[in-house]
Amino acid sequence: MCLGMYLRTTRRKNADGSTVEYHQLAENVWDPTKGCAVAKVVYNFGRADQLDAVAMRRLASSILRALPGEVAVSAEPGVVVLDSWPYGTVHVVQSLWRELGIDRVLGELQAKHGGRQPFERALFAMVANRTSEPCSKLYCRQQWLPEEVFLPGKEKLELQHFYRAMDFLEAHKEQVEREVFFHMADLMNADVDVIFYDTTSLHFEIDEEDSAPGLGNKLAGGQKYEALRKRGHSKNGRSDVPQLVVGLAVTRDGLPVRSWVFPGNTVDVTTVEKVKQDLRGWRLGRCVFVGDAGMNSEENRRRLALGAGKYILAARMRAGDEVTKEVVTRGGRYQIVGDNLRIKEVLVGDGARQRRYVVCFNPIEAERQRQHRQVVLEELAAEIKTLRKPGRGAGHSKRTCELLSTARFARYLRQAPWGGLKIDLSAVRKEKMLDGKWVITSNDDTLSAEDLALGYKQLMRVEQCWHTVKGGLRTRPIFHWTPHRICAHVSLCVLALLVERIAEIRAKDTWRNIRDQLETIKVVEYERGGVHVQQTTEVRPAVAALLVRLKVDLPPKIHGVTPGKTATPTKAAATET
Repeated sequence: MCLGMYLRTTRRKNADGSTVEYHQLAENVWDPTKGCAVAKVVYNFGRADQLDAVAMRRLASSILRALPGEVAVSAEPGVVVLDSWPYGTVHVVQSLWRELGIDRVLGELQAKHGGRQPFERALFAMVANRTSEPCSKLYCRQQWLPEEVFLPGKEKLELQHFYRAMDFLEAHKEQVEREVFFHMADLMNADVDVIFYDTTSLHFEIDEEDSAPGLGNKLAGGQKYEALRKRGHSKNGRSDVPQLVVGLAVTRDGLPVRSWVFPGNTVDVTTVEKVKQDLRGWRLGRCVFVGDAGMNSEENRRRLALGAGKYILAARMRAGDEVTKEVVTRGGRYQIVGDNLRIKEVLVGDGARQRRYVVCFNPIEAERQRQHRQVVLEELAAEIKTLRKPGRGAGHSKRTCELLSTARFARYLRQAPWGGLKIDLSAVRKEKMLDGKWVITSNDDTLSAEDLALGYKQLMRVEQCWHTVKGGLRTRPIFHWTPHRICAHVSLCVLALLVERIAEIRAKDTWRNIRDQLETIKVVEYERGGVHVQQTTEVRPAVAALLVRLKVDLPPKIHGVTPGKTATPTKAAATET
């Protein structure tokens, strides 16, 4: 069994003390008798100082031609490879950036308000960095741009351009988002009848909250900002540090429509009025607002219904209200929508005050929750057995207090007459009744119960967007501290999310897989005859097919030819050559 072929170099010491090197083409072959790999010489090239260099280069060139993604220039005589950079991701992001008209919108705004700074190029560089190797703005300018990526014109960008471009973007955020959304909706033929909205929290690695509002107002066009870094209800378990709240509206396909940044102590239900007001006049057709149970309150439903507004909202199921008492317990036959979805419509009240609910049931999720609860109850029973029986007038033990305060066990516990703990069987029965169920409510009578259930189920698109924003785009950690820079940072991440989602929809694949294939496209800089050339490597057939699906042209072959430039090859390139 062959384990790999390679160029082998051996050395022999002569009687006079000199050393002679020999080059051989060898392969490692597994020897079952010895139980290890042994080297087998396939061809002997002879002494290193007597090699036919032209013949060796010809052989190397012929081998490299079998690999479309590689460059054979280093095997040619007189060619010195100076450097190479990844280029495929930047090329695709730039094509989609221009296709969305972002460069045009920014150019028109800058021409209208004056200034000749390269804001558009700086914003593109930061968005491209988010889609490739997310890092801080400082690292992006000092390390990523000069050393780790090929971007024509990058030498003209300075760190001050990055920060000033962020200020420019935040000052004109509404115009940019509006123009980009209309262009995206036409480009992707996006379904904008249903808009999904949700919020999340992003925490900061600091101890103190912001106290002075309005920091940096002049840089952001005189806009008024609240102090953003505040403590509040954290959705990622970091209530010990200040945070901010980010709201995001997306289409049915997960394409971002608009984003909002609120102070960290903002309650979800209070953001709806701002969202509805900002989206008014965006030509969203018959817009149906979809939100989770955190958005569902009597005041929010009233605000959403004003002006014939329509909504689909999840209902709280453990609040002890009519949903728990009259909707979930209502009898009736479920309608089968799919293998994992059953629905049942329930009407409560009469006349104008009638409220419409849809009970959804997932049998697969119900079984998962049943098994999970069984494990929890077994653990809880074992914990109760270890507790000492309290004496008359004695307080709770420390472990008893811990069990009563944990979200995992507290709902199934109650205090026994003797002062100890026991499993609350009535609470277990109530939880069992809710297994695999959720309830949604709506004021849109034109949608069927099935449409309501499927429409709400697609709210997971926002959750997927949050996963991308926090994970792949690495919105955290946020190194900025002024409100307008924090808002601009979030806006950059949302623009990057839009580009990635368009690529994913067209390629029918994840951005991570798309990016891994695009990284095989590189730009190589080499010197030949005193001339420096920047050239794109050959595009592999699979990557070329990917570009077709993305509706992106092949990258240009030659990027630059400069005569008579003196440069020192990189250490890696010089060694390889």
